[in-house]
Amino acid sequence: QVQVVESGGGLVQAGGSLRLSCAASGSIFAINAMAWYRQAPGKQRELVAAITSRGSTNYADSVKGRFTISRDNAKNTVYLQMSSLKPEDTAVYYCDVVVEFGLRLKDYWGQGTQVTVSS
Repeated sequence: QVQVVESGGGLVQAGGSLRLSCAASGSIFAINAMAWYRQAPGKQRELVAAITSRGSTNYADSVKGRFTISRDNAKNTVYLQMSSLKPEDTAVYYCDVVVEFGLRLKDYWGQGTQVTVSS
């Protein structure tokens, strides 16, 4: 079994910063990609940022230049540093951890952490 736990959400004013963390634990041999998604009320879940095991990153256009994803492979942890936050960044943020089981990949999701940006 693999557990994924996010932390770091909260309420912040527009222009402020927050740092989200996501730690994976359990029966993990290797982690492939790690990513952050978000879902705002009435909207579909969308990819915010992703990072591969080698450190290659990918960002949604809406967060480029403001958010930074990073990971600590030794701790099976991924971070999302969010700066210059806008009210439209308000959403529940979910962590996705892609675990390798031989040639097979499986996604594990966290429970989500609320980020609210006030104007």
